[in-house]
Amino acid sequence: MAANLYTHQDGNVAKTWLLMSLFFVLIMMIGWFASWYLQDSAVLYIAVFVSIGMNIASYWWSDKIVLKLTGAKPASKDSHYELYTIVENLSITAGLPMPKVYVITDAVPNAFATGRNKEHAVVVFTTGLLQMLNKTELEGVAAHELSHIGNKDILLQTVVVVLVGFVTLLSDFLIRISLYGDRDSDKKSGQLQIILMIAGFILALLAPVVATLIQLAISRKREFLADATGAMLTRYPEGLASALEKISTHSGKMEKANHATAHLFIADPFGEKQKQQRVSFLHKIFLTHPPVEERVAALRGLR
Repeated sequence: MAANLYTHQDGNVAKTWLLMSLFFVLIMMIGWFASWYLQDSAVLYIAVFVSIGMNIASYWWSDKIVLKLTGAKPASKDSHYELYTIVENLSITAGLPMPKVYVITDAVPNAFATGRNKEHAVVVFTTGLLQMLNKTELEGVAAHELSHIGNKDILLQTVVVVLVGFVTLLSDFLIRISLYGDRDSDKKSGQLQIILMIAGFILALLAPVVATLIQLAISRKREFLADATGAMLTRYPEGLASALEKISTHSGKMEKANHATAHLFIADPFGEKQKQQRVSFLHKIFLTHPPVEERVAALRGLR
């Protein structure tokens, strides 16, 4: 397990750099094409500035963006004593710095971890999760999220949210410019509008594909590894197994469910129930989370 764990950590770091490099290349290609067409090198410089700026933002502020998107609020030891104490004790056991603890007011049980590294990590839980689970089950979920921090999953998972979101916004921006630009402009400007519209529609079509490919790159294996590492941390696999079973019985959709952030959560925030369902091989490939029964079986196999 130790060798696999460190390999996984190194792989996440490599994937993060690869993702940011691919994003840089994509924006540069768009900038180069626009500068070539307009015969203006300033456009390329702007593209360089934007791509570098977004990579920096995705590294330094992606966690804050995710917390804003999900509506998470800080939780203190006074306001959530049991939760805070559980996270604190498990962090000591795992040899990790104490992460910030946040809570989302939502009846749907769920949780996730975010941040750029273990020194700037955040663990987030919904009020529905806190109400539904007993202490050992909550410990299992908390250990799972801390494992994502220890396994260095969090930076890769969080950077995805910002970069994929930006590609989507860029496609929308290009389409709007092309549709609502100056229709009385000269022929060259009219041709540019057509090119921008085509580029926008291409990006709009590619955005969900890119998001899916990135989710596949992150790999559902991270959930199995976090489950196993979390079980080792608590030394009680049944706690997390029982928690996953309870979470899977809730079919509700989170109020701020978002496809850009769905892969962060311990369970699908859109409430797609997978328990006791036969999932086809093709469908399973495109799931952001492995089927609950497989995760539970793996955990109970550790006992």
